[in-house]
Formats: sequence, C-alpha cells, structure tokens
Amino acid sequence: MGGFHDGELAVQERAGVRYLAQRLGPMLAPPDLSGGAGRFLAGRDLAVITARDHSGRLWTSPLVAHAGFLDGYNALLHVNALPHKGDPLHDLPAGQQIGMVAIDFAARRRMRVNGLLTRVDGGLHIEVEQAYGNCPQHINPDHRLPPAPHPSLTDRAALIGAADTFFLGTIHPVRGADASHRGGDSGFVHLSGDDLWWDDLPGNNMFNSLGNIAANDEAALLFLDFDTGARLHLSGRAEIEWIGTDRRVHFRVEARK
Repeated sequence: MGGFHDGELAVQERAGVRYLAQRLGPMLAPPDLSGGAGRFLAGRDLAVITARDHSGRLWTSPLVAHAGFLDGYNALLHVNALPHKGDPLHDLPAGQQIGMVAIDFAARRRMRVNGLLTRVDGGLHIEVEQAYGNCPQHINPDHRLPPAPHPSLTDRAALIGAADTFFLGTIHPVRGADASHRGGDSGFVHLSGDDLWWDDLPGNNMFNSLGNIAANDEAALLFLDFDTGARLHLSGRAEIEWIGTDRRVHFRVEARK
C-alpha cells in the first residue's frame, strides 16, 4: 500500500511537480504511532473523519472531545469518540476504509491518518496504513474548538461565503479514504446554486485529495462555524479544472445535512 497511487501520480505530473513529490514518498511508509505522531494525536481535541454511511454515501464529519481521545500505539489507533446523534456518520459501519485529519490550529499543525475501520463499539478502532504531517500553510491560528453542534443551520450560503476553512473528504477505489483541511482568505469558496468551486492553493505537492478525485469523483465537504457550532455536511461529486498547471476544484452537491 506504500507509495503514491495512480491518481496522485497523474496530478503531480500535470502540475509539473512530480520530482518534488518524489522526495516526500518516504512519508507514506508504514506508520508507527508510538512516538511523536502518537503524542501529537494524543494532544488534540478536534479531528475530522471521512467514511461512508450505511447506504454507501461518502461524508466528512467532526469529532470533538477532550485531549487524549486519540490513543495510538504502533499501527493501531483507538478513537474514544463518535460523531454526534444527527450527524450523517453517527452510525457508521465498520469494515471500511476511513480517513482522518487531526489539527492544532494554534500551532498550525495537522496530521493525516488513513486506514481500515475494524470495529465500532463506543469508539472507533482503526488499523492505520498511513500517518504523516502536512505543511502549515493556510491554517488560521485564531480558530478554536467549535462549541456543541448547533441545532439548525438557516443560511448555508452565508456560512460557505464567509468560510476561511473547510474539510474535504475523498476516496480512492483501492487505496482508501482521506480527510484534509482546506484554508484560504474568507470567501475563497464560491457558491452558485448547488455548485461550489475553489482554487487549489499551493501545498506539499503530494496531491492526496486531488489524486483521489482524479481516480474517483466522490467527495464530501464539511463547513464549521467556529463561533456558533453550526455544521454543514455536503456530499456529491468533484472534478479538477485545469488552467495550465494551475487548477480549481468544482463540486456539485447531491446530498446535504
């Protein structure tokens, strides 16, 4: 399962960064959560997961709990939290690929964790296949842990239009799910009807999310209001639109919660 997959390689080639990305290939080696990676996860109070519901639809959802709820050792991660009642992944099934990103806004650090969800029993048990840090770009250090879920969201357009942060879920047909953080200036996500689009800003050149989209257009978005706790879950289809080596992502909504 190591190394970049076909979609990632194709996007790296199109963007002209294949050589730069190759230098990061060792990050995809089998993980060990017994050291620094595990300590970083143990200190987090917010993580975001990408997985399928019982109908097979892809969603991206937040997990909010006290620091210590992410407990990793070797290549195993126990998540002592579940999506809240009413979340599209509240009753997610085991036996599927799952992606996670854990984030420390204040320190501008984030870590991706991808693997197999083996059991759901009051928490999540994950056999980790990848665990690696991402660059600090586009992380707003002023964000803090969002409050309890808001009972309703009345103005989706306003939340999307003001957002400087959202989370993107994607999945490769063979290599599994991924959850990633996306950030930019307020208003960097554009909305027209049921279509959204955003410019893909420079990052670490690995193109994990866009590589998944190149291979499979299923995608899910999560918008959080860090002041009120409002949450917007979107599930649908995404495609990459290229302008030379620059690109943007076009997302069409199929379901929302």
